[in-house]
Amino acid sequence: MKFDIKKRNTPVATLIKNYINKKSGKVAESREEIQRRFDHLDWKDQKKIMQAFLESGKTDRLWAYSKLVDNWDKSFEPRIKELWEQLHEDKCSWVVTRHFPTKYLSQNIDKFTDDRDYYFICLRLAEDKNYIIDRSKLSVTDYLSVLYHTDRPLSDDEARDLLYKTVHDVCTEDSYYTQLSRYATVGKDAIISPILFQSVNLAVYYLRQMDLIDVVRQFETWNEGVQRTVFSSSEYKTVLTADLLEYDLREAKAKIAKKYAYLALDDKYKETENFNVDSILTPHEWFKENKIREGIKRPSKPEFPEPADPTALKELIAENPAVKKLVGDLGLDINDDTLPF
Repeated sequence: MKFDIKKRNTPVATLIKNYINKKSGKVAESREEIQRRFDHLDWKDQKKIMQAFLESGKTDRLWAYSKLVDNWDKSFEPRIKELWEQLHEDKCSWVVTRHFPTKYLSQNIDKFTDDRDYYFICLRLAEDKNYIIDRSKLSVTDYLSVLYHTDRPLSDDEARDLLYKTVHDVCTEDSYYTQLSRYATVGKDAIISPILFQSVNLAVYYLRQMDLIDVVRQFETWNEGVQRTVFSSSEYKTVLTADLLEYDLREAKAKIAKKYAYLALDDKYKETENFNVDSILTPHEWFKENKIREGIKRPSKPEFPEPADPTALKELIAENPAVKKLVGDLGLDINDDTLPF
């Protein structure tokens, strides 16, 4: 009896050499093995690998950037600076915003164009209490995150305004999918309330962390009022008696929560002009285009395709000895009335 012999690991120096030598014929297999082993290698080997990958094609550079985020060394700064200024690749920006000197970030801040670049730069620059945060470039939750992580103060009034603005934005957003907190349940009798909207839940989290307890308690009381209104609403009662798929049930409940959360907002937070609150319950255009509707009923019985014509299989058996042998080995009786189709 023969036993398979386990393949021995190729020395990492050989793998790097084969990867760098594009004529070795072993670039692809060396790349795969290097990436598989990378996290368990010594730093000196990891450093050589990242240097080699930075000099390669885009896919390999992107992989190197992702490793440099958590394996940074200042010796990489000149090459990363050169690559970022030439190519402005998103993953390269991650490395720059996390590890480059704040002076460089401040001088080049307008060159970072990705949606969340400013957030990561702001986390660095806002550690200097003299730095003025550009609120317009941050979402509410990103703004709260920056304040929390850089230990900046926030008044009760501003915290309250930001929290209800978040509720307003969720209720009026033109989105085909409602982002909910991981704490939200979608069972038949469960109620979705404003505090379970993902961005609202995150805002409440940061306010708690910043010890703005009175604001949080007031909001929780308001949220309970909305929850009671949702529970007694005609829409919620209709949903409870409808035979909905789980996804449709979740979205229907989220839309009901949005409607009554919006109605419960103080007028000063209803910023959207001429907003029709009943439009919240209307299926999004994306669902219409894809013929998805709230209230889709489960089919009363499974739908099966029409039986296939057995002629094609018989012809295949006649022409292909391998298929004929397989049918015989399986003991199938190939007659019009017995084909399993």
